[in-house]
Amino acid sequence: MALHKLFRLSSLFRSAVSLTLRRNIGLSAVLFNRAKDLDPIQKLFLDKIRDYSTKSKAAAGGIVDAGPSYEKGVSEEITKLQRLYGTGDLTKFPDFKFTEPQLQEVAK
Repeated sequence: MALHKLFRLSSLFRSAVSLTLRRNIGLSAVLFNRAKDLDPIQKLFLDKIRDYSTKSKAAAGGIVDAGPSYEKGVSEEITKLQRLYGTGDLTKFPDFKFTEPQLQEVAK
């Protein structure tokens, strides 16, 4: 009986150790990959993403790398739209107001 409990405890211990080792090996593999140098393509990709992130924060919600020609084109298009459709704020979504129709009851 005691031998059977010992074997059962041993198998539980083995499975717990196995699970712990698998988790630690998986974690150390991730840390090892981060520590060594990246692939040049990955490094270039990450550098471009970081560069875009800093530029987008500096643009404060505007278009990244928008030059004066882009701004001029946007203002010309807004002027055309205001001339065609009247004055108003074209950067805001319009408010639609629908009235309920008056229905008349039909006699049978």
